Formats: sequence, C-alpha cells, structure tokens
Amino acid sequence: MDKEIVIGKIQQAGIVAVVRAGSADEAERITDACIEGGVAAIELTFTVPGAHRVIEELAKKYTPEQIILGAGSVLDAPTARIAMLSGAQYIVSPYLDLETVKMCNRYRVPVMPGIMSVREAVMAMEAGADILKVFPGDLFGPKIIKDIKGPIPYAKMMPTGGVDADNVGEWIKAGAVAVGAGSSLTAGAKTGDYAKITETAKKFVANIKAARSL
Repeated sequence: MDKEIVIGKIQQAGIVAVVRAGSADEAERITDACIEGGVAAIELTFTVPGAHRVIEELAKKYTPEQIILGAGSVLDAPTARIAMLSGAQYIVSPYLDLETVKMCNRYRVPVMPGIMSVREAVMAMEAGADILKVFPGDLFGPKIIKDIKGPIPYAKMMPTGGVDADNVGEWIKAGAVAVGAGSSLTAGAKTGDYAKITETAKKFVANIKAARSL
C-alpha cells in the first residue's frame, strides 16, 4: 500500500491501538477485539514475544482494508526492516533514531519517532518523519500539542501515553492528528475480558468523532 495512503488512513482513523502482550495468542486476541470495536490501526510492539511472527500472522489473517498494521517499540533500523518484511505498513519508535528514519524512507514506509520537545520535533521532521509520536504524553497533557503547534503549526503529532477514552477528545481538539492508546484500551486482556476492549474501542471511536465534529 502506498505510503501516503497508509498515513491518510491512520489520520482518518484517529487512533492507533498499541498492542503489548505476554504471548502471541494474547496479542492476536487483543487485535481481534480492537478491530471488532472499530479500531483498525494496530501497532504490534516488539516487546511481544516473536513479534515479527505475530505481524506475519496478522498480515495473513486480515486484508489491508481490514487492518492498518504497524510495528511499535522499534529501536533500530535492522528491527524496522524485519518488521517491514514481516508485513508492517508503518514503524513507530519511542525515540528519534536517525538510521531508523532513513531505513523507512528508503523503502517508503511511514515512520513515527518519539519526541518530547520542539527541538526534537524539528529534528525528526528534518530527518523525514511522517508523524511525530509525542511520548510519553502523560508527562505533558494535551497542552504540549498546542505548545508545539505554536511555532510549528504544520507538525503532525500523535500522543501516546496518558490517552484514554475520556480525555481523547481534548487531545484531538488540541490538534493531534491521531492518538496512540495502550493499556487504557487493552487493559481487559489482563483478566481475559476481551469484550471490554471492544467496548472501550467503540468509546474511543465515538469520542474522537465527536471531538472532530466541534
């Protein structure tokens, strides 16, 4: 799928589910529950055991129309390339690694490195980052989106950490093009309550839609 199409679909969705799990089976069940709830953008983190194999299985299980499949917690360029070859359509990193951004640009795969300041935002954009992952978002709150957009109004940002279904509207109204949601979305997996994940996903989708309509 073309790079611009993937970026557009993520922005349209407004939310990326950050999937962390202790096993491949748990990761797949979380993904199923998120998609059932209307959250099709999945960031399968490389903290999941055998993450590249899970990505391969999800790429086989779902069509590109059903899932926007990415890899998260990617710390270096070799891991990014493994993720791409496994079927990841975009790469997310908790920090800015220039070689990872270069690798993604080489193969025209969207890349979202983590940033925490205006300086890092500019560095990431100059390197060719597509969307800036504001991480950890709970250290700042939605105001950091407005603060960065002051001098850089064209920055595309996706906060991760501290985003939940109740405050997601504040992040969207502050100017985030999308949000990353981890434990606030997937917590039900800890008790085997995957229906709760689906319910929470629907709430996220509804609240993002409401915020964008204002």
